[in-house]
Amino acid sequence: MAEQFPDNPEFEPLSRTQVLIAMGVTAIVLFLIARLWMQFGSVTLLSFQWSGLAVLQGLGLGVVITAASSVVYYTWPAYRQSADYYLELVLKPLVWPDLIWLGLLPGLSEELLFRGVMLPAFGLDNEGLVLSSLCFGVLHLSSLKQWPYVVWATVIGGTLGAGAIATGNLLVPIVAHISTNLISSSLWKWGKRNPNKG
Repeated sequence: MAEQFPDNPEFEPLSRTQVLIAMGVTAIVLFLIARLWMQFGSVTLLSFQWSGLAVLQGLGLGVVITAASSVVYYTWPAYRQSADYYLELVLKPLVWPDLIWLGLLPGLSEELLFRGVMLPAFGLDNEGLVLSSLCFGVLHLSSLKQWPYVVWATVIGGTLGAGAIATGNLLVPIVAHISTNLISSSLWKWGKRNPNKG
């Protein structure tokens, strides 16, 4: 199995249980950081308003992000290699129903922290958008060799943040993040299930 990760021959693939535990622990840590920041930083959470329009805006943004990610994946070899490493690490051990957790846990916890708390704390302006997006990108750093994945995650963080600022509704980036994770991970799993395709 080590041949799947040529840049790190001593790498041992994670098990499904390890990936699920890591996702759960990460989500809890991010929720706690957001909660503590709100309590001790006197930060007001970005507004969350449930509406059909916000859900549609989030879904639309998620589809745009997924399409852009596909274009970047096929046109930037360094990103493709970085993304494949990350996807092999996280997605390969998971079974299809686990993709729901892959959509929900990061989509909720990361959006709560980065767009719900951090963005208002830094400012609902260009400076706040850049700072929160950089922090979001760094969260996705697994090694220095994965810098292209971090660059793209930073761009995605900026896109999600722009959606939050434009709508004033945290539901939009939450739905966008969840739908992006679900669509992208499903497409990747489907592609690996049918290796003759693409």
